[in-house]
Amino acid sequence: QVQLVESGGGLVQAGGSLRLSCAASGRTFSTYAMGWFRQAPGKERTFVAAITWNTGTTNYADSVKDRFTISRDNAKNTVFLQMNSLKPEDTAVYYCAAARFMYLLSDSNPNYWGQGTLVTVSS
Repeated sequence: QVQLVESGGGLVQAGGSLRLSCAASGRTFSTYAMGWFRQAPGKERTFVAAITWNTGTTNYADSVKDRFTISRDNAKNTVFLQMNSLKPEDTAVYYCAAARFMYLLSDSNPNYWGQGTLVTVSS
């Protein structure tokens, strides 16, 4: 069992930066691929970024490539999402997710979800 708790959301102006954190419980955290998803108001939840548990290979949605960076610290059971050059269209609830395999994140079908943290980008 893995429990995920996100933090770091808030209000930021366009062009600004935020760093989201996701703290995971469970001794098997380091063997899970981790990802971030987001859900804008009135829209479906979509994939943002993912990172493998061992090689650190990353994958990003085209809309955030070159602006967002996902990273993880297995020793601290934490995954991060550094968001730079934020745009109003990045406004959404951001969810952390854990999956036994990377493809489950790409398929938006992870094993575990966090409760989400709201990011609001003002223009």
